[in-house]
Amino acid sequence: MTDHEGARWYAITHRTEYVYQGTVSSSYGRGHLFPRSTSEQRCLDASVTVTPTPTDRSTGVDLFGNEDVYFHVTTDHDRLCVTARALVAVDPPDPARLTTWAATTAWESARPTRVDGALDVDFVLDLVPPEITDEVHEYAALSLTEGRPLVEAVFDLNHRINTDFAYLSGSTTISTTVADVLAARTGVCQDFARVAVACLRSHGLAARYVSGYLATQPPPGKERMVGVDATHAWAAVRSPDGSWLAFDPTNDQWVDERYVTVAWGRDYDDVPPLRGIIYTESAGSRIAVSVDVAPIVRAV
Repeated sequence: MTDHEGARWYAITHRTEYVYQGTVSSSYGRGHLFPRSTSEQRCLDASVTVTPTPTDRSTGVDLFGNEDVYFHVTTDHDRLCVTARALVAVDPPDPARLTTWAATTAWESARPTRVDGALDVDFVLDLVPPEITDEVHEYAALSLTEGRPLVEAVFDLNHRINTDFAYLSGSTTISTTVADVLAARTGVCQDFARVAVACLRSHGLAARYVSGYLATQPPPGKERMVGVDATHAWAAVRSPDGSWLAFDPTNDQWVDERYVTVAWGRDYDDVPPLRGIIYTESAGSRIAVSVDVAPIVRAV
């Protein structure tokens, strides 16, 4: 396959292992582990391996167009391993997305209407239970001032979240609310993406929660370490022309060819990498996750 100019290729391995203190008789899981193919990204190969071998497994496409995998393991086991592998090519984004009318047109014009499509309007709606509070609306209002260009307003919000919130691993859980994060001013990438999404929606804009990977580079003079990457999360806002501008509050930047998109939805709950149910009398378990996003240099 011919490379697009400037495309970056990545070989991705995402391994999740659960180890249980007792025997599990049945394990059912669902995961969003297949990278999407979009106008700027091509997933050329992808597979998911489950050990022990599932009795039943299938793939499907959810409401948002993400491919997901289902599996059911009925063999007695005390550990479960799910390994996803993918080969992805990511093109650099078009620089014009930040310099066209989106850079001069007021953000208010980006509010979708019913004629824009039901899914786009769904990305404006609050969650259940609600995440949009007066505090969220007021925090967003400092960036979304009247008549401010969409690109400028969104990037200001992006920068403020990066500046005002401290990254602190382990400070939140999947049940932590946006209000909790806003009050504590600490969190991780998933939390910062959720804050950004709630802020944009609080002013009538359509916003997506996006999950995926960010290719990282080792420090100067250091070799790249395998398996120490991580899943990542960011946000995207709908432009008046129906395109989406993706941005990363954790790193205070627009999303570019270093980012690999796996799935998007209204919130983390729509697109978790992996979740499931087990049947066991085990008193506990532990989980180990290893992610490797390896750049591939292709000969021209």
